[in-house]
Amino acid sequence: MVFQMPDRPGPGFRARVGPPSRRTRVLLLTAGVLAVLFLLFVMFAGLWTDWLWFKSVRYSSVFSSQLWTKAGLFGVFGLLMAVIVGANIWLAYRLRPPLSAMSVEQQSLDRYRMGVAPYKKWLLAGVSLLIGLVAGAAASGQWRTWMLWTNETSFGVKDSQFHLDVSFYAFELPWYEFLLGFAFSAVIVSLLVSVLVHYLYGGLRLQGPGRRASAGAQGHLAVLLGVFVLLKALAYWLDRYALAVKSGSYKGVDGWTGLRYVDANAFLPAKTILFFVAIICAVLFFLTPVRRTWAPALIGFGLMALSAVLIGGVYPAIVQQFQVKPNEQAKETPYIQKNIDATRQAYGIADSQTQQYTPKGSTTQDALKPDAQTIADIRLLDPNVVSPTFQQIEQQRSYYAFPQTLDVDRYGTGVLAQDTVIGLRELNLNGVQQRNWINDHFKYTHGYGAVSAKGNQVNNLGQPVFTESGLPASGTLGEYQQRIYYGENTKTYSIVGGSNKEIDYTVDSGDKTYQYTGGSGVSLNNPFTRAAYAVKFAEPQMLYSGAISDGAKVIYDRTPKERVEKVAPWLSIDADPYPVVQDGKLVWVLDGYTTSDGYPFSSKTTLGDVTKDSLTDQRGRTLTAANKVNYIRNSVKATVDAYTGEVTLYQWDDADPVLKTWMKAFPGTVKGRSDIPATLMPHLRYPQDMFKVQRDLLGQYHMTDANSFFNGTDIWQVPVDPTTNTGAVQPPYYLTVRMPDVPSASFSLTTSFVPSRRDNLAAFMAVSADPGPEYGKIRILKVPGDTGTLGPGLAQSKFNSDPEVARQLNILKNGGDSDVEYGNLLTLPVGGGLLNVEPVYVRGRGAKYPVLQKVLAVYGNDNVAFENTLEDALKKVFGAATSGAPTTPTAPTTPTTPGTPTPTTPPSTTDQALQKALQDAQKAFTDGQNALKNGDWTAYGTAQKALQDALNQAAAAQQRTGGSTPSPSPSPSATP
Repeated sequence: MVFQMPDRPGPGFRARVGPPSRRTRVLLLTAGVLAVLFLLFVMFAGLWTDWLWFKSVRYSSVFSSQLWTKAGLFGVFGLLMAVIVGANIWLAYRLRPPLSAMSVEQQSLDRYRMGVAPYKKWLLAGVSLLIGLVAGAAASGQWRTWMLWTNETSFGVKDSQFHLDVSFYAFELPWYEFLLGFAFSAVIVSLLVSVLVHYLYGGLRLQGPGRRASAGAQGHLAVLLGVFVLLKALAYWLDRYALAVKSGSYKGVDGWTGLRYVDANAFLPAKTILFFVAIICAVLFFLTPVRRTWAPALIGFGLMALSAVLIGGVYPAIVQQFQVKPNEQAKETPYIQKNIDATRQAYGIADSQTQQYTPKGSTTQDALKPDAQTIADIRLLDPNVVSPTFQQIEQQRSYYAFPQTLDVDRYGTGVLAQDTVIGLRELNLNGVQQRNWINDHFKYTHGYGAVSAKGNQVNNLGQPVFTESGLPASGTLGEYQQRIYYGENTKTYSIVGGSNKEIDYTVDSGDKTYQYTGGSGVSLNNPFTRAAYAVKFAEPQMLYSGAISDGAKVIYDRTPKERVEKVAPWLSIDADPYPVVQDGKLVWVLDGYTTSDGYPFSSKTTLGDVTKDSLTDQRGRTLTAANKVNYIRNSVKATVDAYTGEVTLYQWDDADPVLKTWMKAFPGTVKGRSDIPATLMPHLRYPQDMFKVQRDLLGQYHMTDANSFFNGTDIWQVPVDPTTNTGAVQPPYYLTVRMPDVPSASFSLTTSFVPSRRDNLAAFMAVSADPGPEYGKIRILKVPGDTGTLGPGLAQSKFNSDPEVARQLNILKNGGDSDVEYGNLLTLPVGGGLLNVEPVYVRGRGAKYPVLQKVLAVYGNDNVAFENTLEDALKKVFGAATSGAPTTPTAPTTPTTPGTPTPTTPPSTTDQALQKALQDAQKAFTDGQNALKNGDWTAYGTAQKALQDALNQAAAAQQRTGGSTPSPSPSPSATP
């Protein structure tokens, strides 16, 4: 007989698997230990490399303060939560009944009790520890709240409802709300775990005869519920103050903040009543263990819930419906006024000055004279269009690139001062022909040089007139360290120093090499540090590469914005850093903002939304996208050295209480305003993102009267940029402009407004951007609605619909072989009217960059010009104002002192400086009159600057000789 084994085991077959061998167990244990060690090292590597980075930039105190604050909050609140939860678990276990009831429910729970019994201590510790870890992690995220509370500085301003200092809402209330939330969490978690333990050990029953809760369980849970209701009473009390910073939507303002009539007259008393009701209810719960019955407490809790619905919900609705709505304007006006006043104060727009301005349709020569400087400095170079031009002409090497949007600054002094478009030639690894790890991180490490051009001129080819160019760069900026290791587009790490020879730039004879001596970076001499960075950058070659020699350092976090954000994590950083050549160095300048969402009655705004414009996609960034704030100050000016990466913070707003609070929290990190170098001060400017926030608010909050605000008859909005097809709003522009109520032009940041849902101009706004007494002064020219003044969209339509302009545009397009690109549409108050100027660029088929071909201009509503040059366009739109200039210049009205000859007859004095200054004044006056005769406004503005400088020098010279000080006048009269 032949027996055949079955193909597979039968259902009763059980394979005998022996325990793993000793070798297998050792291997598994070793692998487990190594895995745990690797995970621990990965976590430690991040902490270690952060510490090394902060130490390298000399801001280790920032790292240690954050670390110890987070660790302290984690430890204290984690331990507190663990102790509270653990104590309640232990107490619930101790209060278990001595004998469990004989029921099916309890019999089924017996096996769980038996299973838990051997591990109950471990379970108690494990559950408490786990909950403590979660609570500690959440608490460590409140380090900012803690630091603000412990270092608070008084605002010196009290809210209009409770008459408390604003610091209570900005610094104290958030911390109290966190503590209350933590207490609620501790009680709720304790209540849940206590219910579970009581149920497991028979203190609570769902089935069987008799009481459903033992006396111990009833008392324990009643006390926890009493504490919960007591916390709810505290919440009601804090809610009273929170009404002052409560946000909602009202009158078209999405972030409307503060009490309204129904809040002050219904919700506020309701919260007070509910506070006392909750206190009484909590007492009833605390009496439950004594009275041995839930009835009074449950009845009280039900009445509290009913009171919350009736007093906190129904009553305010009745007040709103029957008291407010029938007479809303009268009821709400006092609270609207509080909101207006607080909002304007919190956003720094309380001192903005509004004046009526009725633009004229034509002008005269005399009316244009005060605005000569504005006209002379009209910027033809659009920094958002000419970047490809810089790239093509000044890139020099394929591994360099300019940012998509260039920057506008001022360079030169006196007559040489001018608006300048500037960009840095940064490293662009995409242009490296041989991409590998060595080239990317050891050889191509930095950019080289700045390139700048006059903002108001182009050459005869329509290209920029460069004032700094070449490789190495040379020009008017003087000598400076041109190597750029830290820049806006430098986003990868580099390894420098040691024996590493970097490529400085290539020349005809080969590569010019360089060794970094800037001193920044973290040393890689330590193998442990190299291993940490290998983990951080996920690059194992850092462990064994022979290219890393003794003395090598790694530099990273190289964009100016991220460097400042790391050393000052309490600041919001402007989205547009700009470069400055100063004291032989190339530095990035950044504006830092301190913000708060706790300013009572001030409406909230979302920074990321209001700072978007038509250039956002091009720049690729906005200011702190999701933050909702209702207080902002440009409190810090920061610099980042493009060569060394050194970060310096300067106190700019010495009255800001939020900055003072953070300076207490991080002492020694912010230098005083007096420490700002004198050579840097002229390059500081009013920041764009701050201006965008303010202009968004002023669209509605220019109305300072509550009745007008309520009626909403004069709401403005920022116009859509007509030069793009994105539908985004027009960006603000840096321009040299004179507002009608000031004697001379200044570097300013400007914008325009249109009425809501209309395209005519509603207002023009400018803020003085030059550091000085007028810095930050906002001036608004309000245009009457019945004038039909062209807004940017209508001005663009005026250009496009003009037959002559359309004909010439078709010629420029050359039958479709060329593309027309519109530059920034600038609006300027000039000669008692409004001048719109727009440069027109043409990019031929196959061309890599556009050139300026034409200039569009419109003055008033009818005078349109489309000419080859700005001078020709202005002559056409100004008409008779540029004709009839004097054929013989009259003498300048130069101030003199008794016995001092006029400028036409140099004085007989040994003070040659005074004599030369007066001669220069005469020459400048003559040049200005000749330019005025020829309609050359650029030359006229330059002559006016020279005249002002000469008169200032004459005044200084006369002071040295003991004479009286002349009072220079930059605008001498002319006889038409």
